[in-house]
Amino acid sequence: MTDKHQLPYRPAAGVMLLNAQGKVFVAQRLDSTLEAWQMPQGGLDEGEDPEAGALRELEEETGISPDKVEIIARCPVELTYDLPDDLVGKMWKGKWRGQRQTWFLMRFTGRDEDINLETPEPEFRAWKWAEPAELPAMIVPFKKKLYEDVLEAFAEWI
Repeated sequence: MTDKHQLPYRPAAGVMLLNAQGKVFVAQRLDSTLEAWQMPQGGLDEGEDPEAGALRELEEETGISPDKVEIIARCPVELTYDLPDDLVGKMWKGKWRGQRQTWFLMRFTGRDEDINLETPEPEFRAWKWAEPAELPAMIVPFKKKLYEDVLEAFAEWI
């Protein structure tokens, strides 16, 4: 059994997407039976710029193309989370202890009809708009502090 503290963090990006009413896009993962909701996020490809990766992940997960969003802010520091011990080794072929993420706050300029979870490699089964303050209570417990940090980073805009 590997000591997870010796494993590196997976480079990743995340998107807090706001609609015109100031609500945040959240979705439920296909691979989870939990009633948890999360914001779009995912790993960066080797050498990929975090902004490009965030826009790519957003489109891959939600069908929302880059021309339907405006970037409002970028979190000034990378935020991290650790996987629970029972998931280290199951996720990402056991190469990572968690993720270090560059977060972006974006405004959705499209319409709800532009959102399509039936992407070539679907990750989500349902989506909705949520109040920002509700986010920490909606996410899986091991990402709660991460979501609190994201909210704090973007507090002046939400």
